[in-house]
Amino acid sequence: MFAFSYTVKDKEGKILKGVVEAESKEKLIENFHKEGYVIFSIAESQKKGKGKIRGRVKTDELVIFSRQFTTLIESGISAVEAVSILRDQVSSAYFKNILAIILRDIKEGASLSGAFVKHPKVFPEIYTSMVEAAEVSGNLPEILERVSVYLEKSSALKKKIMSAMYYPIIIVLLAIGITSFMMFKIVPTFKGIFDMLGGKLPLPTLILIGVSEFLKKYTVVVVVFLIIGAIGFKKYISTPKGARRYHRFLMKLPVIGDLVRKIAIARFARTFATLIRSGVPVIKCLEIVAKTSGNKIMEDAVMESRKFIQEGQSISAPLEKTSIFPPMVTKMIAVGEKSGRLEAMLSKVAQFYEEQTDAMVSGLSSILEPLIIVFLGVVVGGIVVSLFLPIIKITQYIGK
Repeated sequence: MFAFSYTVKDKEGKILKGVVEAESKEKLIENFHKEGYVIFSIAESQKKGKGKIRGRVKTDELVIFSRQFTTLIESGISAVEAVSILRDQVSSAYFKNILAIILRDIKEGASLSGAFVKHPKVFPEIYTSMVEAAEVSGNLPEILERVSVYLEKSSALKKKIMSAMYYPIIIVLLAIGITSFMMFKIVPTFKGIFDMLGGKLPLPTLILIGVSEFLKKYTVVVVVFLIIGAIGFKKYISTPKGARRYHRFLMKLPVIGDLVRKIAIARFARTFATLIRSGVPVIKCLEIVAKTSGNKIMEDAVMESRKFIQEGQSISAPLEKTSIFPPMVTKMIAVGEKSGRLEAMLSKVAQFYEEQTDAMVSGLSSILEPLIIVFLGVVVGGIVVSLFLPIIKITQYIGK
């Protein structure tokens, strides 16, 4: 597939411009003629990446698309017309391009889920699986509404966690900025004064000056080392082995570990409940739930349990043996299985743990704020004290 920029006029005389993927320029011209467009220009895009268009679709954009798609389908508009309408409405050039490809695939006979599944970066597996189930059951609008609600709740949980981290991150960056300014500007100035005065400097002052000189001399080396370290760490935790070790480490941390576990359980329960309610088979549900849990330890536990469930065991029994899920969760799943209300029980579990997560995030944020301020005070105060120790000693000598 290659990227082509185009300028065409539709049947209503509206000028359309954009970038679209196609197998060749000839194939794209053929597709435009089929849609009745008048072609003004088509040229291969100069974007990097061997003609591939890169970008991302935000969760909020996908939610808006799903809700508008639901409204159009409920109004009796066909999927082809709905995608065509929404393609012209979206503001993202990348999303517009993806919808153009989906529209072409549907026109060529592909199912809606089959067209979506080709774009996993835009439509996650839970989305395509639910659409596939909707096509089988013939209840597309209702299931699209469910997936919209699911995406909104998942996005809301993520935003709450991120918003709670903004203040600590700002304070840490502020501490780094102030410390860097003092190390690169203030400390060298005081060093010049100390050199003029002469005499032996206190140990804290010597250490501070040594650190300042090292940072000034090796700034580029330190920055490059930190960047390489960050990139290496990110790549390592993106591997199955690295992610497993990283998530295991997080789950062993005090307070943080409990929060990570609750976030994973809330996501597990919410995803599982949404899929079950949409008519996706349990085995397929567990596979999707494992992949979307965001926690490698939970993913391993769910996939291991899936093997036993596939052999005919209940859902709750293998999950209970993993020791990842608290007794309350497995007991509620067991009750849901026996009563035939599994989706309702999972929704209650999701709601409970989402509320628990909210409370923990708020509490953790309240604890972190004073701790970070104290840390900032200790760092800046330590630098100031180290700088003024020699001056205090000189003042004492003068006093004598």
